Amino acid sequence: METIIRNLKKIVGEEYIKTGEPMAEHCTFRCGGKAAVYVIPASIDEVVQVVKCCRENNQKFMVFGNGSNLLVRDGGYDGVMIEIGSRISAISVIGEELEVEAGAKLSVTASVAMESDLSGMEFAHGIPGNIGGAVAMNAGAYGGEMSQIIRSVTVLDCNNEIRTLDIGQLQLGYRTSIIKKENMIVLKARLGLEIGNAGEIALMMQFLMQKRRARQPLEYPSAGSTFKRPEGYFAGKLIEDAGLKGLQVGGAQVSEKHCGFIINYDHATATDILQLMAEVQRKVREQFQVELEPEVQII
Repeated sequence: METIIRNLKKIVGEEYIKTGEPMAEHCTFRCGGKAAVYVIPASIDEVVQVVKCCRENNQKFMVFGNGSNLLVRDGGYDGVMIEIGSRISAISVIGEELEVEAGAKLSVTASVAMESDLSGMEFAHGIPGNIGGAVAMNAGAYGGEMSQIIRSVTVLDCNNEIRTLDIGQLQLGYRTSIIKKENMIVLKARLGLEIGNAGEIALMMQFLMQKRRARQPLEYPSAGSTFKRPEGYFAGKLIEDAGLKGLQVGGAQVSEKHCGFIINYDHATATDILQLMAEVQRKVREQFQVELEPEVQII
């Protein structure tokens, strides 16, 4: 690991390498263990170099963005965590399209679109993630999803080749894509929008945000919807119908406002959240013969 750290420092600079970094500071659940090594590249080129360094040295690594769909176990991660965040977040407006680096926040990207009189990203304004993760999992809300606006995505594949995939190559589905299936890394995306009116777009974004605040427990740390929507059902309704509203394990709780959310109610550990997730899955399976699949990525 010392050799890897020395090599990574040559790529990103000493101040952007941390050891024993608490992942609770980088995940919206606000809990979890430490990363052995934490790296913050400043450009797409640095991301490619860092990943290449890890692969050539057979070093386990993981790329992540805003940490809004991530739960790191209390034992931590004994590899290299690579953050694609605010240092790689340029947004360019090109006619009716946006070219967006993977670390740009969805909320910021939607605001740039609105200010440019471009419509189509209103649904994404309240999603607490970055473009990279949103593209990889085809994030969506309130009837909109990324598949409706993606034109192409530039990725780093498992052979360390940079490739640009158009919409037809992405195999976008419900919370999935070829990017997830083949462990590609999103570097940037090109989004196609439509001419609109900034005032009307802002009103729609405000309306959707008010709906989100009214229905979701935004006052508590969480990772959004904890489970994927089972075919033919809604996860939150199944959990509520199973009588699990407000169920707690340690500091973790099934939200009383929206049962689809498990929240960090009172200084929960990652273990609390995992045990509560398992209990919810067990109860729903017993009562409804439905298997709830986590939407949260567990590390």
